[in-house]
Amino acid sequence: MATAKLTDNHLTCVICTEVFTDPATLQCNHTFCKSCLLKYTKTQPEAIQAKSIPCPSCRQLTRVANPDSPVEKWVSQLKPSHVIQGLMDDLGESSDTCSVCKEDGETTPGTMWCTICDDVFCDGCLQLHKKMPRLRDHKVIDLRIHGNEKPKEQRFMCRIHKDEKIKLFCKDCRMAICTVCCSIKHRKCDDVETIDAMTPLVTETLINETRNQEKKIKTYNDNISSTNSEIKNLLINAQVMKDQVQKERMVAVDVLLRKEKKLLDRIDKLTETRVQELKAYRKSQEIDLQMRQQRYEFTDKAVKANCVADMYDIYGTVAVAYRDKDTTEDKRPIPSTIVFTHDTDKLRRYVDEVQLGKANTVGGLSDRTSSPVLMHEIDCRSGDMFYDLRDVVVLTVHGIKVITVIDYLHRRLSTCYVPSKTSFNTCLQLPSQPMRIAKVGGARAAVTLPDTRQIAFINFDPEPTLQSTVRTRRKYGGLAFLNPSQLLVGGYDGRASVDVLDMKGNILKSISTGVIRNPHEIHVSGEKKLVVSEVTVKSIVSVTRKGKTVFTYTPTGDRALTYPQGITTIRTGDILLVDRDTHRVIQLTKSGQFVRDVLTQKDGMHYPHSICLDDDSVLYVNNSRYVRVYGFEKH
Repeated sequence: MATAKLTDNHLTCVICTEVFTDPATLQCNHTFCKSCLLKYTKTQPEAIQAKSIPCPSCRQLTRVANPDSPVEKWVSQLKPSHVIQGLMDDLGESSDTCSVCKEDGETTPGTMWCTICDDVFCDGCLQLHKKMPRLRDHKVIDLRIHGNEKPKEQRFMCRIHKDEKIKLFCKDCRMAICTVCCSIKHRKCDDVETIDAMTPLVTETLINETRNQEKKIKTYNDNISSTNSEIKNLLINAQVMKDQVQKERMVAVDVLLRKEKKLLDRIDKLTETRVQELKAYRKSQEIDLQMRQQRYEFTDKAVKANCVADMYDIYGTVAVAYRDKDTTEDKRPIPSTIVFTHDTDKLRRYVDEVQLGKANTVGGLSDRTSSPVLMHEIDCRSGDMFYDLRDVVVLTVHGIKVITVIDYLHRRLSTCYVPSKTSFNTCLQLPSQPMRIAKVGGARAAVTLPDTRQIAFINFDPEPTLQSTVRTRRKYGGLAFLNPSQLLVGGYDGRASVDVLDMKGNILKSISTGVIRNPHEIHVSGEKKLVVSEVTVKSIVSVTRKGKTVFTYTPTGDRALTYPQGITTIRTGDILLVDRDTHRVIQLTKSGQFVRDVLTQKDGMHYPHSICLDDDSVLYVNNSRYVRVYGFEKH
């Protein structure tokens, strides 16, 4: 990292944001610190494979002189930037003036620096400094020998005994002290350590604190961003429902004008209430974010400056805060949306007593006491044809919800667009019979085609198009999205593991899945844990990305699983599981404890296959012929 402090942006490395240290220029003419460039290169496996150094700014590759040498030597082979180094040297040449003469309005160049007083003196003023009994033992450095650069020696003096250096740390009182303080005020303390012994611990604690604050800041930023998105979706949803209400009003305009206004007002009120809740939450997150940012910047500055005095100023409070870690739960309002339901046939029959519909706040499964409300059912049947819908996923494309199912029997993918949601109206033929579908970011999804050992990538605009297919070494059915460059897949060969693939179908590694030998159902939770199941093993298993089992859920008696299939998780981490042959959707905690049966045969569940949640926490459950869409009413 750079150590000088220059303000010219042309002499600043964009990686470390500080003045260059040992600058090197790439073929694209961008310049960086050599150490920063090496660290960045090590994070780019594709560039390393190409035996080149990637530019962090423009991504252009610079071929190395000796590609067979270790990566650590590539950057050192670059020619140094003599021009930039010369500019840094020119701008860095400056001499301090004598601090005593400065008080008299003079600008006499300073030649000596007192490490204790932290002041610069000319030769004459230094003699006065030496004549004072309490100052004559101070260590003085000749700046002429060091090229007008003060050595990295820092003053750390006792605030009570001004001439005493801080040499000790009292662990009992959590204070940095001098030897006089120790002998007078800390005689009864049991644990006193030297500063030299304590400094590594202090530095490590503060570094950990900055990392903790970075994580907190990211969480707050993510929360604010998602809250903004939720507010936007609520407002869009409110407008969509208003349009629906107005269309219903056209059935019986004269009779329904009064009821229309009443219902519109209720939608506005419910939306406003929900928006205000989210705005209040956003405000609290912004305030907390600002506090964390300030705390982070102060602590980070102390650590980067390596100023022991500043670090100990904040160490006591930081250590206490670090010990008593923030356990405050995220006070995010329970995710919910507002839905509008109507009955046009009844409207036409009973005009005088008609209700245009109901506008209620519909929450998500985060509220474990909420009740499911069937919003609508999307039928895939056409005449007497048989269907076998294996999986469902919902994407948002250009503000339109695209409900997508895969039909194993007819080897195709079908879509339905909200608000036109009564039937599937667009189909895409696939190369072979599909097994699972998963969102892979934005308006894109992947589909496993086990019979031909392929994975197909589908693009939505919002109509689906087959973008590409990749071949795989093994036959895969289960599928989940891990990150923008990796997929999780499960096979049929009884290896009790899932494979991590890149987007070209190459196996990167395998992750153990415990008792689940052929994981056909795979889901990645918000905590990046894997939840897997298969129909022949009456269990579901949660494992970490390193293959360590978090829990195995194998209930017995009335709750025993008979044919476990689709899995998803909600924002709180709770798990939703479909058990096909008992016609249930089951809710578990993230640690695998039973919560409740969310949907049963009494709610119209009939051999459910798979399950998913959209961005508004609306639940989609499909069987072989239809998709049912549920919201959840708060109590």
